[in-house]
Amino acid sequence: MHGQTNAFAKSRAPDLRKTLTDAEKKLWQRLRGGQLEAKFRRQHPFENYILDFVCLEHRLVIEVDGSQHDEQKEHDELRTGKLHDAGFHVLRFWNNEVLNETDAVVQVIWGALHPVRDPSPPRPSP
Repeated sequence: MHGQTNAFAKSRAPDLRKTLTDAEKKLWQRLRGGQLEAKFRRQHPFENYILDFVCLEHRLVIEVDGSQHDEQKEHDELRTGKLHDAGFHVLRFWNNEVLNETDAVVQVIWGALHPVRDPSPPRPSP
């Protein structure tokens, strides 16, 4: 990811880390410190964007959307497409989901980080 971030996004990210929304604060309490056996960064700059949360190891981006995202669906779809093209999986949650259904949101994130693999079929006996 080195060299892919523009200067504006880089300079803006530290300010956004200081002014998280209530939903972002609540989710950060569940993501930080490796609680999900993965390291997350918050308000991480990437290209022209600032990602709400990202786990670089698992290439997972988590976006927490407020009501303003109802009016910018096209922009969000373009952003998600660019992130997919860069190899990321993107999960989007509404603020009210994070605030009111935190455990369910965390379960979805856990599932994305630790997908259940189908076991190999049993080997035939010799």
